[in-house]
Amino acid sequence: MAFHVEGLVAIVVFYLAILAVGIWAAWKTKNTGSEGDRSEAIIVGGRDIGLLVGGFTMTATWVGGGYINGTAEAVYVPDYGLAWAQAPIGYSLSLVLGGLFFAKPMRSKGYVTMLDPFQQLYGKRMGGLLFIPALMGEMFWAAAIFSALGATISVIIDINVNISVIVSALIATMYTLVGGVYSVAYTDVVQLFCIFLGLWISVPFAMSHPAVTDIGLTAVHQVYQAPWLGSINSLDIYTWLDNFFLLTLGGIPWQAYFQRVLSSSSATYAQVLSFLAAFGCLVMAIPAVLIGAIGASTAWNQTDYGVPDPKSKKEADMILPIVLQHLCPVYISFFGLGAVSAAVMSSADSSILSASSMFARNIYQLSFRQNASDREIVWVMRITVLLFGASATAMALLASSVYGLWYLSSDLVYIIIFPQLLCVLFIKGTNTYGAIAGYLFGLVLRITGGEPYLYLQPLIFYPGWYQDDNNLYIQRFPFKTLAMLTSFFTNVIVSYLAKYLFESGTLPPKLDFLDAVVARYSREHMDKATLVKSDNIVLNELAPVNPRHSLTLSSTFTNKEAFNYVDSSPELSNTEDN
Repeated sequence: MAFHVEGLVAIVVFYLAILAVGIWAAWKTKNTGSEGDRSEAIIVGGRDIGLLVGGFTMTATWVGGGYINGTAEAVYVPDYGLAWAQAPIGYSLSLVLGGLFFAKPMRSKGYVTMLDPFQQLYGKRMGGLLFIPALMGEMFWAAAIFSALGATISVIIDINVNISVIVSALIATMYTLVGGVYSVAYTDVVQLFCIFLGLWISVPFAMSHPAVTDIGLTAVHQVYQAPWLGSINSLDIYTWLDNFFLLTLGGIPWQAYFQRVLSSSSATYAQVLSFLAAFGCLVMAIPAVLIGAIGASTAWNQTDYGVPDPKSKKEADMILPIVLQHLCPVYISFFGLGAVSAAVMSSADSSILSASSMFARNIYQLSFRQNASDREIVWVMRITVLLFGASATAMALLASSVYGLWYLSSDLVYIIIFPQLLCVLFIKGTNTYGAIAGYLFGLVLRITGGEPYLYLQPLIFYPGWYQDDNNLYIQRFPFKTLAMLTSFFTNVIVSYLAKYLFESGTLPPKLDFLDAVVARYSREHMDKATLVKSDNIVLNELAPVNPRHSLTLSSTFTNKEAFNYVDSSPELSNTEDN
């Protein structure tokens, strides 16, 4: 394949335009907020992102390279088809559920990151544990899409994969570094427009190629391969449901989503943004579905691609750039390439910013440096943006199973973080003991279920398992959803059991080593009522009374709205009023 100078010029122009928009947004951020809340402005943008920009940026966060390429691949592969292209429906429903049940309580309490409520209720130790799967999900996702972008660019303009990955990562990291959520949001608007325009322009040209059969015919009849509508065998129905619930429910507890929710100007706007993004995800999936259908309807021996076809060459995951390359005019394929790179960058920058935001606030500031200045937090964020961006790039270049690692980490987000988020927002009375038990049970059940992408053999064989042609064990049983439910109920049961044992006197208070029950419901009340009323104790002597207990958060959470919303029970209200 010849080197295409025109394609390289088109990509350079597009990247420079994105960088210019990101720098402009960074300049806009400098004029947002006071000097004392610069770090919060980087994370949530002064909480003044409106419907238009917010709707675009939330949609672009989900409509990434994996979303576009993966949807086209699922439709194209004969064993799957449209019936197994679950991402558009799954992520759209995820946004709807997030808007209905999660956006309003998170935004109304004034949190800054997704991990804030966990640290507020369970303490900094549990916040640190939950940071691990959240970070893994963001990092491996960014690495996977950087890897996909490098392969995509190399298919069309025939340049070195490593160079394309490094340059793309540098651009995304640079404007995220200087502008934070504002740069991410405004570049998302440009990127989403490019995705929409680039893919829709490509579809008519590809569909009208002489080698392409009517996709309406190939949808239900076998021409070159099985119909692209696909089907779900009765044996695979539980696997389909397991994956569907993973996308729908596991798509909620991501910092990239809640960063947009918490950046919105009001709780109502946060809900509306979620609904707009759900509609946008469905609309943006249509051209990807059509491109996958076109790939399944093409006589590849009549094209420049030749024989065998992409699935026989094990290039099914690259069907979208292959269609752009071989079924569209050269200038159209370059424009479509810009669309794909836009899709990747719109997700990669979000993941890098999400990871750095959680680390700077929830690990560095709230766990180790509660008295850190705002300037210090800003610099920590900038350093971690560079480190996480470099780490994602290195994984994209070096790791051979990035997608497998991402699948496993996204499972952990679904199995561990989602049930914890349910408990912390909606189940009153859960505590750190239940959270740790639920975390461990969910983790053990997921790991012992195996992971074919990582060649991880299962230790627990659920009903319906089988061994494929590569001697890998495949679980048909929905064990991921089972692990999630087990994690949820373990959290609730152990929390209430611990509460009963300590409050009934069965266990002495000294055994409450996490300060999760006795300290929270007894000593905390004494701190607020008895000690403050005592004339012989001055205020500065109250500081060391509860040194290990981070749940009071009077010094950690400066947002009064979030602090006052923690517990509205009459007893607490009366003591605070006094």
